[in-house]
Amino acid sequence: MQVTVNGIETHYVHDDRSGGPALAFIHQLGGDLSIWDTLAGHFRHRHNVLRYDVRGHGRSSVAESPNRQNDESGRNDESGGNDENGVARMAADLAALFDAAGIERAHLVGMSMGGMIAQQFALDHPRRVLTLTLCDTASHTPPEARESWDERAAAARRDGLAALADAAMARWFSAEFRRAQPHAVQRVRDVFVRTPAEGYALACEALRDFDARERLAQLRVPTLAIAGRHDTGTPSAVTQAMAESIPGSHFVVLDAAHLAPIEESHRFTALLETFLKQQH
Repeated sequence: MQVTVNGIETHYVHDDRSGGPALAFIHQLGGDLSIWDTLAGHFRHRHNVLRYDVRGHGRSSVAESPNRQNDESGRNDESGGNDENGVARMAADLAALFDAAGIERAHLVGMSMGGMIAQQFALDHPRRVLTLTLCDTASHTPPEARESWDERAAAARRDGLAALADAAMARWFSAEFRRAQPHAVQRVRDVFVRTPAEGYALACEALRDFDARERLAQLRVPTLAIAGRHDTGTPSAVTQAMAESIPGSHFVVLDAAHLAPIEESHRFTALLETFLKQQH
């Protein structure tokens, strides 16, 4: 299905046949809603399941690049939540999609970039969140890492996503998983390569500027945080630090790299199922 939210043609799949509480999945940078196919199939019998392509990804349209010129005061318009294409805007997209789909409140599951969007959404729309499951994600980008996001955005615009794909798969999956499950890795790689270069680059710039640290203590929603033991892009200690900033959160480490819900899919599914049942 397609709907226009905040000027973006947004592709989504909404399975609301169960009559249960809503469960929304948010994918990683360079991904699309297909990353959640297996999980959506598992949970659709008890939940109203929503998956979607984040702006600039999959079959959702790419926003125009924001004006990056400094104003007379020397302030750069790229910064933080004021950026038209920042994480705050991505969270606003999800709120508008909820409205279009008739969803008032939902359990949110976000992986990597999706976890940042989920944090922002919960802070901006706290009454619309039943629970948070935050996977392989962080509460901010440290200053020393900001340049790497600029470099990745520039590389995507210059060379396209195919040039970045091998390095991404090496970060996202452990060597053991890549050897044992080459077809699963190839499916994820194919989605990555098809991601529009500008959509990917704008998302990199949004993640570069993300910082929710000062607000996380405001959250009053049951939260499960999950990290991969072998994650080099977002080390488990980073996800743990985020979790420790959220009152009452529960932190779990899985034997995986960056895409723990995929690499440890059975364990992740069991964790999520138990967590959601505890909230009823």
